[in-house]
Amino acid sequence: MVPVIGRRQYLALLAGALVWPHASFAQNNERLRRIGVLIFGRGETRGSRTPADSLRTGLQQHGWIENRTFRIEAKFETNPERIRSRAGELVGSAPDIIVVNTNAATTAVKQLTQTIPVVFAGVGDPVASGLVTSLNRPGGNVTGITNLFFSLGGKWLELLKEIAPDIARVALLFNPATAPFVEYWLGPFKAAAASFGLEAIAAPVRDRSELAFVIAAQAHEPNGGLIAIPDTFLATHRAEITSLAARYRLPAVYGFRYFAAVGGLMSYGSDQIDDYQRAAAYADRILKGTKPSELPVQTPVKFELVINLKTAKALGLVIPQAMLTRADEVIE
Repeated sequence: MVPVIGRRQYLALLAGALVWPHASFAQNNERLRRIGVLIFGRGETRGSRTPADSLRTGLQQHGWIENRTFRIEAKFETNPERIRSRAGELVGSAPDIIVVNTNAATTAVKQLTQTIPVVFAGVGDPVASGLVTSLNRPGGNVTGITNLFFSLGGKWLELLKEIAPDIARVALLFNPATAPFVEYWLGPFKAAAASFGLEAIAAPVRDRSELAFVIAAQAHEPNGGLIAIPDTFLATHRAEITSLAARYRLPAVYGFRYFAAVGGLMSYGSDQIDDYQRAAAYADRILKGTKPSELPVQTPVKFELVINLKTAKALGLVIPQAMLTRADEVIE
């Protein structure tokens, strides 16, 4: 007996026959995109979550499928003398796009390729660093998300004054080699200090051996405070810096969340998970055909305040309830 197919069944089979070849064609012609990632420093975005993890999540939100339509090849380096070598390895593997952090890593990659698209996250002053022509019109093969936000220099001091109202002078800690953009924060920092009647101190450190001396100097007189800016050198030595601040009982605010996670009093800065997911949005557009030169450099839009309550208690500080309420995270 020959089976009889109803009209609806026939139309469904016909539609399937028409659609299936196209779907098969698309699947067979999907090309796995290779995304190189170069991270200078340990660069955790939250806890053990790495920039590559945040980038992966961002790409998946745009419809990319890991190991089917994209694969991430990540390299991490904490030694500034080896960052160019790592960049060379990555560029030599000829990925479809490279995602980087910090001025040092971005510069190393840019010097080695003018053709592979490069998206950065967490870079300070990309114009003065020669990475892009301008924020609105980057030019060349590089664009991304900068962490340069002019008012942060004053905001850090405002937060420190709120949490430790008795401070009389505050030092801004940075490494001139890894933070050539410090002047953008130094100006607002000094202006805010003047408005609060505080002494503002620029405290450069050029290598690890200077950390103890510079931080101890801030505790030589009572009521000192410390601000550690977003700086790769400082991030690499976060455990030592927060330990020294605790030893000398210095209230301090830091630019990255992971300082507070290892015992720092407080951090305030751009939300790094958001920064890398926005970088993923740019990677998505570039992989679909947009040129990096057509994508303006973006500034941070999300910031996070993290307070370490245990450290505050050890320093004898009482955190205002209003500050605890607006904090994004309180570590107890």
